[in-house]
Amino acid sequence: MPRPSQDGLEWKETLFDLVPQWTRDVSIAAIESVCRQQLNIPPEDPCTVAFHASGLFNKLYIVKYTKGPLIMRVSLPVYPRHKTRAEVATLRWVRENTNVPVPKVVSFDDSNDNEIGYEWILMELMEGTPAHRRWRTMSMEQKVALTKRIATFQVELSGVGKPESIFRTIGTLDLPAVAPGLLVSYEFFMGDHVHYDIPRGPFRSSHDWLSVVLHIILRHQTAILEKTDDEDDKEDAEEILPVARKLLSLVPKVFPPTLDESETMGLYHHDLHLNNILVNEEGEITAVLDWECVSALPLWMSTNLPKFLDEPAREEEPQRDGYADETPEESAAAAGKRNDPDYLDSEGKNELYFIHRMEYEATQLRKVYEARMRELWPEWPLEESYVKIDFFEAISQCDGIWVKKSRRWADCIEKGETVRFEDA
Repeated sequence: MPRPSQDGLEWKETLFDLVPQWTRDVSIAAIESVCRQQLNIPPEDPCTVAFHASGLFNKLYIVKYTKGPLIMRVSLPVYPRHKTRAEVATLRWVRENTNVPVPKVVSFDDSNDNEIGYEWILMELMEGTPAHRRWRTMSMEQKVALTKRIATFQVELSGVGKPESIFRTIGTLDLPAVAPGLLVSYEFFMGDHVHYDIPRGPFRSSHDWLSVVLHIILRHQTAILEKTDDEDDKEDAEEILPVARKLLSLVPKVFPPTLDESETMGLYHHDLHLNNILVNEEGEITAVLDWECVSALPLWMSTNLPKFLDEPAREEEPQRDGYADETPEESAAAAGKRNDPDYLDSEGKNELYFIHRMEYEATQLRKVYEARMRELWPEWPLEESYVKIDFFEAISQCDGIWVKKSRRWADCIEKGETVRFEDA
């Protein structure tokens, strides 16, 4: 008997959000069995499976056999079939149309009606170490080179100079025809949102896409207001609803429907932090990871900075001698973490020095990134996209702790005032 499409998934409400939970364990033996079948490994040949890491929606396992290691990515069915199939389609498109190093997909199953009991992707294990672990020992020249390379990748993903790589609708790539389909994005599948009877893409314009996102927020908050007995939740919904309605009324002002036909789309990787960038010992990029939910979005989204450059501004270089050394307590705590693969050696200095160091480096590297983008893409729509980027940010923050900021920004836009969201 087939499993229900979301069997194994449960959503847990936390203080700020809904978080997906695994209701049953993933069987190592089942993964080994599936790998032996998919890779035609004889019973007498070795095949070992070991847990590697986990993310919000996935668990990763390293599979070793005679032809080398692979990664098995087992996924919760948050958006049954669509999310797994979209990730496979995206990886294939990136490999075929850009120079971005991404894993090759060996095999996949976009249903949970299999021996593992979950959707899965078996893919190439990419060489390299997360840049986060090497960052403190990399030279500034290496960091500049990495930043320029990421800018080059963004230009390639945007389809600049390659008409065949430009998309005309908003959505996540799908199979068998690798083209934008349903939009696989958190707000579309979290909790019971996956069952909402709403347009899901592909969308032909920013206007249509963001209008639907706001309707999702309105529907969710209205349901809270009508069903919850928690006074705090009701109070939050009463504050969020008018802000979402105001933003919805402003969509035609920021994204006039008459301009819809002129929009073009490109792939946008929204989660380029240093743990998703692998590097070798020379600091050169060997892989870019985590392509789930990466979609074809309007080119104005490409003016967002990569996550690793999104730090507070700091122009003055922090001087190491100006910061305190670790306290004995901090040193003792650090000693207990040295076997953690994510441990970063503070070299006896207070952690504040490295925080300020990262802010300073990100500030300088932002200039490098923007200069490289303009060099490769002279028409890069940076300044003209500010209000669109801020509108997207206001939507993203209006149903959370920054609702008041979203309201202040929307009030300014309604009055015709020019203000950045971060300054509202």
